[in-house]
Amino acid sequence: MTIQIASKVAHGAVADDVTPTQQALPKPVDRRRKALLRFAISITAFNVLGHLLLGFEQAPIVPIATVAVSYVMHLLLEMFDAWAHQRAPEYAGGRIELFYFLLPAHITALACSMLIYTSTLWPFLFAVTVAAASKYVFRVRVKGRLRHYLNPSNTGIAVALLLIPLVGFAPPYMFLNNTGTALDVLIPLGVLMAGTMLNGKLTGKMPLIAAWVGGFVLQGLVRSIWADDVFISVLGAMTGVAFVLFTNYMITDPGTTPISTRGQVVFGLTVAGVYGLLIAAQVAYAIFFALVITCAIRGMVMYLAPRLRRWRSSAQHRRTDFG
Repeated sequence: MTIQIASKVAHGAVADDVTPTQQALPKPVDRRRKALLRFAISITAFNVLGHLLLGFEQAPIVPIATVAVSYVMHLLLEMFDAWAHQRAPEYAGGRIELFYFLLPAHITALACSMLIYTSTLWPFLFAVTVAAASKYVFRVRVKGRLRHYLNPSNTGIAVALLLIPLVGFAPPYMFLNNTGTALDVLIPLGVLMAGTMLNGKLTGKMPLIAAWVGGFVLQGLVRSIWADDVFISVLGAMTGVAFVLFTNYMITDPGTTPISTRGQVVFGLTVAGVYGLLIAAQVAYAIFFALVITCAIRGMVMYLAPRLRRWRSSAQHRRTDFG
C-alpha cells in the first residue's frame, strides 16, 4: 500500500516564546518520513516472514519484480511530470531524498504483491503500474498544488481484479497457512497492535479507523435485519489478517484521506456504507471497490468545493451591487 502527506515545512529559527514541549514536536515532514519508513519496514518484514514461514502462495519472485517495476515507474513518471511542470523532481537532492521518494513505491509494490493472487507474473506488474500512474493521472489542484486522491495500492489492486479474469484476492488462509493455533491468534493481534500504534502516533487516523470499523459493524447489522445475513458471520471477516491489514495499512493512507476529525469520520463511514451496498448487490471484492469509489467521491468534492465557494461569493457580490 502507498502513503503521502501534503505538508509545508517552516524554515528558520524557533521563536523564543515556543515551549520546550512544542520544540520537541516533530515537523510535518519528519512525521511523514517516519511513517513512511515504519510502514515500509513493517510491510517488508511481513512479506519476508510470509514467504519464509507463513506460507504465502505467491512465487518469491513476485515481490522482487513488483518492487523493481514500481521503482522504475515512479521515477519515470516523476521525471516526466517534473519536466512538464518545469519543476525539480521530488527525488532530486541526493541519496536521502531518493530513498524517501521511493518508499511509497516500495510500500505500494509489496501491498499489491501480497494482496492479489494469480499464477502468472504480469498481472502483478500491471497492478503496480496502474498504482503508480494513478498518482499522476487522477489529481486535483488544492491551494495551487496538484494532489492525487485515489489510494494508489488499492487502485492498482481494484483495477487488476476488475479487468483481469486470472486475478483474484489472495486466499485468506495463506496469512496463517503454516502456523499453529496460538499463532493464529497472536499474528493478527500483533499486526493490529503495530498498525494501531503507527496510526495513533504518526498518521493521526484513529478517528477514520474507528468510523470504518463502527460503520462495518453497522452495515453488518443492517444486512442481518434486511437481507437475512448472519450477523456473527459478517463480523467474522474482522478477525482475519486481511481485514486488519486493510484497516491499518490501506484505508489510512494519509495522502488520500481527510485530515480533520470530522472528515475522517465521514470518510470511514462512507467506505463502510458503500461496501455494504456493494455486498448487497453481490459484487465480489467489494472492500477494494468501496475504497476506490469513496476516494473518487472525495476527489470530486475537492474539485467542486472551491468552485462552489467562488460561485457563491460572486453571486453575493452581484446581489450587493444590484441590491
